[in-house]
Amino acid sequence: MYYVISCVDKAGHAHVRAENRPAHVDYLKANIDHIVMAGPTTSEDGEAMTGSVLIMEYDTLADAQAFADGDPYKAAELFESVTIRPWKKVLPA
Repeated sequence: MYYVISCVDKAGHAHVRAENRPAHVDYLKANIDHIVMAGPTTSEDGEAMTGSVLIMEYDTLADAQAFADGDPYKAAELFESVTIRPWKKVLPA
């Protein structure tokens, strides 16, 4: 099953994102078999990162939650909020 993990950064925490990005990218690479798509959300001009959106494939919501809980960004307290929702792919077929 697919899950959308949507994360919003805390205001004023760009330095936290930058400091922890290498560990975050390594974590994503270690879980690459579960990633459908992943990337940051940005400011309107595309210059600043404001959060993350990941579409992951896991058997259960608990598995997706465990992935989100293990993200170095979470340990660094970067996120203001994290939501995980089941997602159904419709298009393209």
